[in-house]
Order: sequence, then structure tokens, then C-alpha cells
Amino acid sequence: QVQLVESGGGLVQAGGSLRLSCAASGKIFSIKAMGWYRRAPGKQRELVANIISGGTTNYADSVKGRFTISRDNAKNTVDLQMNSLKPEDTAVYYCNVISGDSGNLRPSWGQGTQVTVSS
Repeated sequence: QVQLVESGGGLVQAGGSLRLSCAASGKIFSIKAMGWYRRAPGKQRELVANIISGGTTNYADSVKGRFTISRDNAKNTVDLQMNSLKPEDTAVYYCNVISGDSGNLRPSWGQGTQVTVSS
């Protein structure tokens, strides 16, 4: 019942930047974490970055130092600033939200936004 809408994807040259944004709406209750996953062609979906309720951030090793995740708790949004993009960053990026009580956590997913990085 939580709806996530992503925006900001597109085509960029290697070395360029993009900023992804995700807005959550609907029946939102006790968000524990917000983050981004990605799925490259022919590969498994992987965690890119997330930020938990206490403010701690986590990044995949492949994006550390290049990507920055941030959130606005009041607006229920999460952004992903992607700098120094590489062709291997090409993927569909999905917003993810984990919410609910500790005994009944629920994941919510956006529809995905395409990021394409050209050489």
C-alpha cells in the first residue's frame, strides 16, 4: 500500500552525474530504511545504497566515494546523487522502502528508472 515513484534517470556520458529521487506515498507507517537497488542486464539485483532510520548510510563497494544517498524524513523522499558515473553503472535503479513494526517489516518497491552511462 506504499507507493514509490522514482525520477531522474536518463542517459549520461561516462564521468557525468545524475540525481535520482524517490517519493513515498500511501499508507506509510514507521519507515525503517530507504534505499536504492539496481539491476544491470543479465545480472542480479544488488543493493546500491541505503539509509536507515538512525541516519547510518551503507554503500556498495563499487559506488563508494561516487554516490551519496540522502533523505528527507518529513517529505518521505530519498535521493541518490551519482557522480563520476561509469558504463558499469548502467542499470535499472529501484527505490526501496522498509516500513512497519519490527515484527512485521514490509518492503515496498518502485517501478524502476533507467540509468544509461555511455563510454
